[in-house]
Amino acid sequence: MALRGSFRGENTDPWGNVRAGFSASTTINRHDYGLSWNKALETGGFVVGDDVTIRLEIQGIRQ
Repeated sequence: MALRGSFRGENTDPWGNVRAGFSASTTINRHDYGLSWNKALETGGFVVGDDVTIRLEIQGIRQ
């Protein structure tokens, strides 16, 4: 599993700390991790999809 990431920038907060933001995301197939439960809907389709998107929004403070 590889994450696609990006640097979102940095800024100084009201207390003088320099903060940097990062974003990353990836998509996995839940069956690859043994998650196979599902239930059919009366209108067709299923309750749970096969693909799961993982998104990270990270903020760090320069020390």
